[in-house]
Amino acid sequence: MSSEETFTGPAEAAPEVAEDVVVERLYTIPLGKVYETVRTKRAKRAVKMVREFIIRHMKPEEEEDVIIDPALNEYLWTRGIQKPPRRVRVRTTKDKEGIVRAYLVEGQ
Repeated sequence: MSSEETFTGPAEAAPEVAEDVVVERLYTIPLGKVYETVRTKRAKRAVKMVREFIIRHMKPEEEEDVIIDPALNEYLWTRGIQKPPRRVRVRTTKDKEGIVRAYLVEGQ
């Protein structure tokens, strides 16, 4: 990395949402059950549990309509595959087309 380049990590602010947002909610998703899984599959299961939680609470039209922000995904993988976080704060938005986006709450 040269001196002009700067690293933009997961702490960057989430992109601004468009005007067509119908619903916006904040959730704290508990991920304690992830630790009941084999050590080498915990972070993968944490991502799946976040997706399932969002589907259950935001009711998208199809399961493919859930988009997890890369910063949220990176936060779930920060400590590696064996030790994902026990809980995560998420900001979810749903637009007119029924597409649900999940962002990491700032400050985490």
